[in-house]
Amino acid sequence: MTTPLTATTDYEELRAQWGDVAWVELEPGVGAWLVMGYQEILTITRQEKLYSRDARNWRLFQEGVVPPDSGLGPMMFWRPNVIGADGGEHRRLRRPLDDGVAAIDQRRMRRSVEGMCADLIAGFRDKGSADLVGEYAAVIPMLAIADLFGLDVTQGHELLAALRALFGSAEDSQAGNKKFEEILGGIMNARQQDPAEDLTSRFLRHHDLNGDAEVLQSMVVMISAAQETTTTWISQTLRLVLTDPRFAGRMRGGRLGVDDALDEVLWRDPPMTNMPARYALRDTELGGRRIARGDALVLGLAAANADPSAHTGEAVIELGNRAHLAWSAGPHACPAPVPARLITRTAVETALHLLPDVRLAVAPDELTPHPSPWTRCPAALPVLFGDH
Repeated sequence: MTTPLTATTDYEELRAQWGDVAWVELEPGVGAWLVMGYQEILTITRQEKLYSRDARNWRLFQEGVVPPDSGLGPMMFWRPNVIGADGGEHRRLRRPLDDGVAAIDQRRMRRSVEGMCADLIAGFRDKGSADLVGEYAAVIPMLAIADLFGLDVTQGHELLAALRALFGSAEDSQAGNKKFEEILGGIMNARQQDPAEDLTSRFLRHHDLNGDAEVLQSMVVMISAAQETTTTWISQTLRLVLTDPRFAGRMRGGRLGVDDALDEVLWRDPPMTNMPARYALRDTELGGRRIARGDALVLGLAAANADPSAHTGEAVIELGNRAHLAWSAGPHACPAPVPARLITRTAVETALHLLPDVRLAVAPDELTPHPSPWTRCPAALPVLFGDH
């Protein structure tokens, strides 16, 4: 029986049934291989000539099994950007992202994020309760990223709503994607008339980007990936502080540095649970399974991090171990783990400092992930503090 891929998929059960490569269902009638083995993911991500990032090679889309209006589209369909390219074309489109990340003033960003965090907490502290996802973890990355690209606070909130729909891969994902690109197109057009010292202007004048379409798609990649992954990283760290006494005690007692805590979260609940996708360019074999040309392979990053061959599961033993696959691997690995860590560390430290008595307002088993086959971000973290 094919297992639907969701935010609550049981990877241990899948591994027991299939081994390291399992056949799953992305939406009714649309199957793909979920790759859960640590070494198998390294194999895929390092062999571009066999496993392509170009979704035009997806056989089920070519054959019409996946309709053009599928909710999977915004995350899986081909776009003319760095995600959908291989080889030299990928390297060309990757350079503007790497240069953009290198241009970020980390001191300025840290100060800016600290101010954002303090302002958000001040806005809900007096009422004695909050949702640390919707009112905090999801807002901070978008405001920080919007600032880098020259977007104002209102546009940042509009982007956040559009991205939530996009990553959900449900009926509203196509509409969310359209709104997302409309907002970015607006700031891109504004910067063509009035350049500034922001990443939008840097992309517009970068010699490796040819035309408005490539500039827009580079903005789409950088903002969407950074927002969702950083929101999830912050949320999962705060969730563990609120629900895992061992984790919380070691952090608050100083026995676990914040960076070590963040790495433990990357092992246990990486920001991208499952990463779409690679497409086999010829018939092959992987993890004992026969992979047909055109098959889609989803990188099961969370499952691979729990692979018994690569991870003991003992946080104390593996303190300082950063061999996780939270940022994927190979040429398509995340280009911005450093600013993501800066934002996440600042958000977590500020929350723990300004809300020392924060506590969960519901039972831990009442927390549920936001619906998505790709991420496992808590839908909400309702908390109380003060005398409430």
